Amino acid sequence: MVNVAFYGVRGSCPCPSEGTRRYGGNTACVAVTAEGQTPLIFDLGTGLRAFADSQPLDGSFEGTALVSHIHWDHVQGLPFFPPADRVGARLDVYGPPPGDMTLTEAIDGLIRPPYFPVTLSGLRGTYVFHEALHCEFMIGAAKVMVRPVPHCGPTVGYRVEMDGRVVTYISDHQAPRDLASVDQGVLELARDADLLIHDAQYTPQEFAEKSDWGHCTMQYALAVAQRSGARRLALFHHDPAHSDECLDAIVEEVVKASGPSGPEVIGAYEGLRISL
Repeated sequence: MVNVAFYGVRGSCPCPSEGTRRYGGNTACVAVTAEGQTPLIFDLGTGLRAFADSQPLDGSFEGTALVSHIHWDHVQGLPFFPPADRVGARLDVYGPPPGDMTLTEAIDGLIRPPYFPVTLSGLRGTYVFHEALHCEFMIGAAKVMVRPVPHCGPTVGYRVEMDGRVVTYISDHQAPRDLASVDQGVLELARDADLLIHDAQYTPQEFAEKSDWGHCTMQYALAVAQRSGARRLALFHHDPAHSDECLDAIVEEVVKASGPSGPEVIGAYEGLRISL
């Protein structure tokens, strides 16, 4: 059995408030676990702090982070993850090389003064960075596929196959302005997935004003799921301006559009657990 737990579902910036209480205000972090497998963590947003509550603090933690890109909302939780900040602990971090520097250099540039009081090297655990853009590899019993995804700057999506199940994670996806085509790499990642976790940041009206901001509409997320044959779609990377009531309406609209013959549609929220 593969278990998927959502700890942060927002995009762009944290937005905890009474109006976002049910869906949550933390940024991207999703954990995938299975018996005998060290945890896989999709992105290291502020939701990572909540995931820490379920992990050991005695230096025995081992895990792997699959980072889509290094925008703040996807890596800001890294220095706030006590299980890895212990002597003996190890966190392997995979992600796309960010242009003219290495992944290690980019993360090191974020976690240091004057932006943060501690440097990356000052954290006590072992952090190992691996650049991944278009490749496949194994992590224990999990087969991981990495493909570039259209966004603002180097960005990837992940397909994890484990225990006969497939989980695909595409957190930030720049849709074409006409919303008509789907990138072939995205379709390869999502093909016949048991669960597709996909960017659904904008309404059509918002996308009309922000069509080059690196995201897509919730209807486009459904189109990706339909074209790829994904069985279940988790709408993800919610806009920080969308209240719980707004998201309820969005999810209801996409559920109706999918219909009884389409993929099951879920609005991702903090605390959501899915067992495959």
